[in-house]
Amino acid sequence: MNIIISNTSKEPIYQQIKNQMKQSILKGELEEGDALPSIRQLAKDLQISVITTKRAYEDLEKEGFIVSVVGKGSFVAGQNKDFLREKRLKAIEEKLAEVVGESKLVGISLEELEEMLELLYKEEI
Repeated sequence: MNIIISNTSKEPIYQQIKNQMKQSILKGELEEGDALPSIRQLAKDLQISVITTKRAYEDLEKEGFIVSVVGKGSFVAGQNKDFLREKRLKAIEEKLAEVVGESKLVGISLEELEEMLELLYKEEI
C-alpha cells in the first residue's frame, strides 16, 4: 500500500491516510479480506504518530471500510457491490460539481464543458 503524506496540505494527516485508504478500497486496489499494515507499522513507515494512524483506522472502521480483529490486525471489510457503486457515484458527483463551479467562474459554457468531457472520456479508454 502506497500512502503519500503531504506536509503542505491543509488536510490533517489522519484524514489524508483515511482518504487514500478509502480510495484504494473503492478503486478495488485493496480487496475484501486484504490485511492492512498494523497501526504501529504504518506510523513507523510514514514517520508519524501512532495516535494519528489509530485515528485514521478508527474512522475507517466506523465508516465500514475496515474491520479490526484483536490480536490479528485490521482487514478490508466486505462491501456490498451496490454500496460501493453508490460511494463511487457520490465521489464522481462531487468532483463534477467542483468542475462545474470552476467552469462557471472562468466562463466556460455547458456546451464547451460537455465537449471537453466527451473528449476526455473517449481519450481515457
